[in-house]
Amino acid sequence: MAENNVKNMIGKVFNDIADAMETGQFGAKVRVGITTLGSEHGVENLIKGAEIAQERDPSVEVVLIGPKSESKLTQVIAETEEEGYKKMEEMLDNGEIGACVTMHYNFPIGVSTVGRVVTPGKGGEMIIATTTGTSSPHRVEAMVKNGINGIITAKAMGIENPTVGILNVDGARQVERAFNELNAKGYEINLTESVRADGGSVMRGNDLLVGTPDVMVTDTLTGNILMKVFSSFTTGGSYEAQGFGYGPGIGEGYDRTVLILSRASGVPVVANAISYGASLVKGNVQEIAKAEFEKANKAGLKDILKGLTKDTKKSEEDDEEVEAPPKETVTGTISGIDIMDLEDAVRALWKEGIYAESGMGCTGPIVMVNEEKVDASVKILSKAGYVAGEGDPC
Repeated sequence: MAENNVKNMIGKVFNDIADAMETGQFGAKVRVGITTLGSEHGVENLIKGAEIAQERDPSVEVVLIGPKSESKLTQVIAETEEEGYKKMEEMLDNGEIGACVTMHYNFPIGVSTVGRVVTPGKGGEMIIATTTGTSSPHRVEAMVKNGINGIITAKAMGIENPTVGILNVDGARQVERAFNELNAKGYEINLTESVRADGGSVMRGNDLLVGTPDVMVTDTLTGNILMKVFSSFTTGGSYEAQGFGYGPGIGEGYDRTVLILSRASGVPVVANAISYGASLVKGNVQEIAKAEFEKANKAGLKDILKGLTKDTKKSEEDDEEVEAPPKETVTGTISGIDIMDLEDAVRALWKEGIYAESGMGCTGPIVMVNEEKVDASVKILSKAGYVAGEGDPC
């Protein structure tokens, strides 16, 4: 047995040396997973993109997570999407892969994804912060956090001092004031100027087209629409052919590098998304996230956010203390609840002895409960005045 192990080790060493001599790449490769179920264009679409990503970058090893295929890429077999998510999470948590690209994934509240597009005006890249998930139930608070998420991502991509612009949507001026306050208190945000004659850090449509800032800050729903437009404006919408996908989920304390693809993503976007994930791993995105949130909090981020939300959030004295029931598996989803009511809806279920969690699906806010308790939960929420119904998260 020991002799066989030695032979296997020697064989692996020689194979690694041969690969290195052939590719010029020495040292450990970055392993990026991709789940292969769920695409509107089929499994082969995702596999083709994965093969291109590995072929063009010898420093990357792509791991397919899904049904067995004839691809020569490393494979981890998963027959269902649910099994694929489970294997993905296990592999991320135990360090078998550094990042993973997937679809349909539900992030917890507080985590949102940072997209990356190629702008048509000058062909430059731009980060859109953010594109799925939600950083906060409060719009302006979420946009401030989105900006920090975008800065984290840009720095992990090697942009040392990224320029930041705020898209001219509802709440932009409040976000600008918050950024200026953070700047004044020691957390540097490099606000840029619009290409329009009147300048300013609030960006117009022109700035979207030419990619004025490195990081464009917006609310997630607007960001999601922008991703669709930038990715598929040349194809009519059903096939996303440009850009790098919806990007990694970023949030304070969130330690998995999970990147999101649209189900309509074509081969080029799939390949780019995997490369995006590999770049983030190489750039130590998790360490950068910890450092940036630490600096922002030191500059008073939490107090600034409280100031933004004090008019809409209940005081602690008004909140009824509700203890959560024992935790259980929550794979059933309930949709239709306004994001501002999401946490109250969770507490309403807790009061009735049903364990629930809040989350964000591809189409909006969701309450997650045990599958066997979905019907009962919908009845409770409907009786409490919430517009709720069982929903597909994507």
